[in-house]
Amino acid sequence: MKLLAPLMLAAVLAAPALAAQDAKAPAKPDLVKGEAKYVAVCASCHGADGNSAIAANPKLAGQHPAYLVKQLQEFKSGKRNNAVMTGFAAMLSDDDMTNMAAWLASQKAKPGFAKDKDLVMLGERIYRGGIPDRQIAACAGCHSPTGAGIPAQYPRLSGQHADYTSAQLLSYRDGVRKNSVQMTQVAAKMNDREIKAVSDYVAGLR
Repeated sequence: MKLLAPLMLAAVLAAPALAAQDAKAPAKPDLVKGEAKYVAVCASCHGADGNSAIAANPKLAGQHPAYLVKQLQEFKSGKRNNAVMTGFAAMLSDDDMTNMAAWLASQKAKPGFAKDKDLVMLGERIYRGGIPDRQIAACAGCHSPTGAGIPAQYPRLSGQHADYTSAQLLSYRDGVRKNSVQMTQVAAKMNDREIKAVSDYVAGLR
């Protein structure tokens, strides 16, 4: 019995380590499956390589995968409301979302261009410095000076269609899009001209 007790104790202590070894590591995203699913479900609206040619539809190429997965999950759950995207997201499994997001992140985002010369300077001031007298924070603080964003937290904005960015800011401001408290608070303080200006500036960011 004296020998048995230490052996039993050792077995108990070793069990968690053995269980951890047996636990499967998260599967790596399958880019081949991700591309196939993307082409079948998303390419007609967002472009064959994730660079949408339609200004109302966002460019997805080069976007942070965790952000893309979050948006798809929230379309599917209804937390982010969009009749078209809710229908498409409902067809996707978690693995589909992960694989597609990883494939899109591997695609090169095509640059965009600012179009409104009269507003681009205002857009730059807001993006880089905010509007201090109205407590509007600088966009660059979260989305980086180059618009690259912060992975898993804030999306890449550089090169995004101005029409799409503007529509999202208006949706936040008007309470239509409700899946980011921070963006709702920022957009609530911006007028139409400021939203248009910063959206146009973002389109030309490199």
